[in-house]
Amino acid sequence: MAGKAPLSLNVGDVVELRKSHPCGGYTWRILRVGVDIGMECLTCRRYVMVPRSRFEARVKRFVERASGEPEAE
Repeated sequence: MAGKAPLSLNVGDVVELRKSHPCGGYTWRILRVGVDIGMECLTCRRYVMVPRSRFEARVKRFVERASGEPEAE
């Protein structure tokens, strides 16, 4: 049984997650991409690392791509 293809993620992408951070922020900037995703909360600047599988399940939408273009919906 084949799984879903992984999301195309780049350092510098800004994403909105489904659940808020304890500070109340929903938007995060990706700073590290690999098996774990390193990201910074844009509200409080906290840096966290999350397993890629958990991160991909929580992404609601891309706010901004690293190229500077907003993601088409």
